[in-house]
Amino acid sequence: MNKQFYNSPNDLVLESGEVLKKPTVAYNTYGSLSDKKDNVVWIFHALTAASNVDEWWDGLVGEGKLFDPKKYFIVCANMLGSCYGSSGPNSINPDTGKAYNHSFPAVTIRDIINSQIELKNHLKIDKIKMAVGGSCGGYQALEWLLMEPKTIEHYTICVTSPKESAWGIAVHTAHRTAIELDPSWGDDDTNSGLEGMKAARQIGLLFYRNHEIYHQNQTEKTNEKLKEFSATSYLKYQGEKLAKRFSPISYYKLTEVLDTHNIARGRDKDIKDTLKRITQKGLVVSISSDLLCPPTEQQFMAKHLPNSQYALIDSLYGHDGFLLEYTKIGNVIKEAFPELNL
Repeated sequence: MNKQFYNSPNDLVLESGEVLKKPTVAYNTYGSLSDKKDNVVWIFHALTAASNVDEWWDGLVGEGKLFDPKKYFIVCANMLGSCYGSSGPNSINPDTGKAYNHSFPAVTIRDIINSQIELKNHLKIDKIKMAVGGSCGGYQALEWLLMEPKTIEHYTICVTSPKESAWGIAVHTAHRTAIELDPSWGDDDTNSGLEGMKAARQIGLLFYRNHEIYHQNQTEKTNEKLKEFSATSYLKYQGEKLAKRFSPISYYKLTEVLDTHNIARGRDKDIKDTLKRITQKGLVVSISSDLLCPPTEQQFMAKHLPNSQYALIDSLYGHDGFLLEYTKIGNVIKEAFPELNL
């Protein structure tokens, strides 16, 4: 289904204390809500994706696939701060009549979920049969499980963690530093930092994949090259590709959003106690070669989530394996939830 927009009649008070005036949430739905309202699958997207989940996760969402719109009412909403329809830096600030750009207020994962809970109410959804998220999509799923514990009945979270690790924050800091070094950074323009974002994306691709997949796909076929290496061309291509579709200010601010992720904030001194609050039946999935959110993080969660199962998927694709290994992911979801007849 085409992208839709929910324009909130209410201002959103953010965790920071700032107010985002009447935010918009862009979203896609697939299928129809059943008469019993018991067939909702809510999917959360990762950093630079959007609500068109049938495109970026087409191996799992679509007719005849695991999440089939003939069977389920599938919802995916765009995160606040993004540039794909929800309120973000490219949106118009009602106070000025101009794009927010750098003045867009700082949001957190909890703020994003508050906006999506309002969307859920607008769609007249009472229960979510399955919540699914990978990477920072998992951050969103965890927050919702805690904020509305009676709404979500089952969950699957992939390559994710209960709080942003020091390693993840360090990686994001490198991303932002690359953007800050762009001479245009700070300009009141939607393309401020565009060249820097290309470099940031190159940094990201070192952590989203890993040594083995670069060795497999980018190793030179000749011993004679002195320049124009395949790995160089690949990274530059990826930077250019992102620059054609994404906002550098959104990219910068969304990495800051990731750094705020900590489910224990304001709840418990020990994050283990926060994990114990999540009693719904769940599945925690790792990718064996993930450098960004390594399996140890998911194993820690699975140990302390009282009603969860754990699955390790062997893959060379690193963190991005959750997007690419859809057959393996689909199989472990089916095995974990036989009662759902997925």
